[in-house]
Amino acid sequence: QVQLQESGGDAVQAGGSLRLSCAASPFAYAAYPLAWFRQAPGKGREGVASIDHDGPTNYADSVKGRWTISKDDAKFTLYLQMNALKPEDTGIYSCAGGERLWTGSIPPLAESEYDYWGRGGQVAVSS
Repeated sequence: QVQLQESGGDAVQAGGSLRLSCAASPFAYAAYPLAWFRQAPGKGREGVASIDHDGPTNYADSVKGRWTISKDDAKFTLYLQMNALKPEDTGIYSCAGGERLWTGSIPPLAESEYDYWGRGGQVAVSS
């Protein structure tokens, strides 16, 4: 059974930091990339960071240099370290995985490339 469960969302002030975690079932953690998406109020879901099973990462321009995606294979857990948070980072953050055959070199950020989603957690950044 595929399970993805986020934790770590909170309310913080601009400039602060948060670390999100996503506990994944082993099947969800398998050979396909994992990613973090966010959905700002009134907007669609946006991929912000992704990581391949052997390490390569990919970031949206809006978070590059501020955030870091990582994973702990022994714990089947995905992380997103968010530094220098801005009010525009506010939204629902979800982790995602896939079940397709992955042969790419850069893990994707498009919503259509993923099959499994966690329920999401709220991040609120105040100015």
